[in-house]
Amino acid sequence: EPSSHVDWSSGAVELVTASREWPGVERPRRAGVSSFGISGTNAHVVLEQPEPEAVPEVAAEPESAGGASVALPVPWVLSGRSERGLSGQAGRLASFVRGRGLSPVDVSWSLATTRAALEYRAVVWGSDVDELVVGLSAVAEGRSAGVVSAGRRAVLFTGQGSQRVGMGRELYEAFPVFAA
Repeated sequence: EPSSHVDWSSGAVELVTASREWPGVERPRRAGVSSFGISGTNAHVVLEQPEPEAVPEVAAEPESAGGASVALPVPWVLSGRSERGLSGQAGRLASFVRGRGLSPVDVSWSLATTRAALEYRAVVWGSDVDELVVGLSAVAEGRSAGVVSAGRRAVLFTGQGSQRVGMGRELYEAFPVFAA
């Protein structure tokens, strides 16, 4: 919905509310996008069309016996209202995906964006459906699905966004409480 606080009848600015063709020109096309948040968080970006030869070809996902495979492990996120609910969810999902040829990436996306985040949670990682089903079966049986690597993983959320490249790493190195 267009904001009533903007005079849309003056000037050449208009609100785009649906997909539309972006006409070609004799130079790279550019667009500016700005977003203004109530809390003072503002984001601005200039998008530029890549040169045609700079666009890499996307390879199709390779197939495996248990379904589509991906190059890197993907997470399948599960949750339940109780431990029993979580293990039941894992078992049902394992039964559902076996032999269907589903893409691990598509299932990962669907689990992360369409399911409730309930109190009891588990994540299994894998590069193909067979590997992910092994993890789901372990969760269904109340066992640990194992560790993807011996290292620890962390995601740093630095507040309203980092103010400069490397800010989160510098905080990690300088402040033990931040690193923990």
